[in-house]
Amino acid sequence: MECPNQTAPSIFILLGFPYPQELKIPLLFFFSIMFILTLSGNSLIILVVISDLQLHKPMYWFLCHLSILDMAFSAVVVPKVIAGFIPGGKVISFVGCVTQLFFFHFLGCAESLLYTLMAYDRFLAICKPLHYGNIMNWKACLSLSLGTIIGGCLQSTFQTFLTFHLPYGQKNNIDYVFCDIPAMLKLACVDTKFNELVSFIDVGLVAMTCFLLILASYVYIIIAILRISSSEGQRRAFSTCTAHITVVVIYYLPVVYHYMRPSSQDSMDGVVSVFYTTVTPLLNPVIYTLRNKEMKNALVKLWSRNPE
Repeated sequence: MECPNQTAPSIFILLGFPYPQELKIPLLFFFSIMFILTLSGNSLIILVVISDLQLHKPMYWFLCHLSILDMAFSAVVVPKVIAGFIPGGKVISFVGCVTQLFFFHFLGCAESLLYTLMAYDRFLAICKPLHYGNIMNWKACLSLSLGTIIGGCLQSTFQTFLTFHLPYGQKNNIDYVFCDIPAMLKLACVDTKFNELVSFIDVGLVAMTCFLLILASYVYIIIAILRISSSEGQRRAFSTCTAHITVVVIYYLPVVYHYMRPSSQDSMDGVVSVFYTTVTPLLNPVIYTLRNKEMKNALVKLWSRNPE
């Protein structure tokens, strides 16, 4: 298939997801409130951890890192979704589209790697408590966190180059809520089966590897917890893991639903994407606050602290 015009469009139109027109204003307010709450909730998590010396531990360092990624992840997509409800807001420049796709995959990959690190941290704390301090020291924490950033950057650079080196013709309507690989490949005027396969393998390999490592960590964790003689000890050990397990499930289910069906034409795909870019970053601070006793105590302490 030949391109009638080898020059890529200077702008794209994000068509978004289908919705009744009478819901336009309510949806505008809904996404605006969700975005504000996401930034507020994750900022509060960072503030609580920084302000309480008892939370200056690797587990909460990774939680702060997750909050930063969640805020950035939401900021990459949600403002453009909000703009889509305003006249002229669906337009995005070619450079803007490239930037959005790069940061979306960069942050998504970094977050997957971070969830794996958080599972490894819990594995060390529960299965190797005597060696935990030596292995998971601050130097290791910083190095591992930096590794998630480098890994996300490398993976996203590869995916972005693979997507935008293709020739694009005159079609510039993106049938999606943001610039993502499956939606962009539909606009290319060459056969994209190779790109779809490579993208599927690359994204799938990262997600599946991270998921299997998390699963393996929790198999060992559960075995170790069941060996604890006291029920109170078992309960405390489980309580440090339940929040992480919950956010991993919430994060991976919509990702698997979307990326394991690269050629899908289902209009629900846009709704699913909005869920894991809008709802999941908001739920993370809520889950970690409600399911973690140390976080709840630190939050109460911060709330009741005297201004002096």
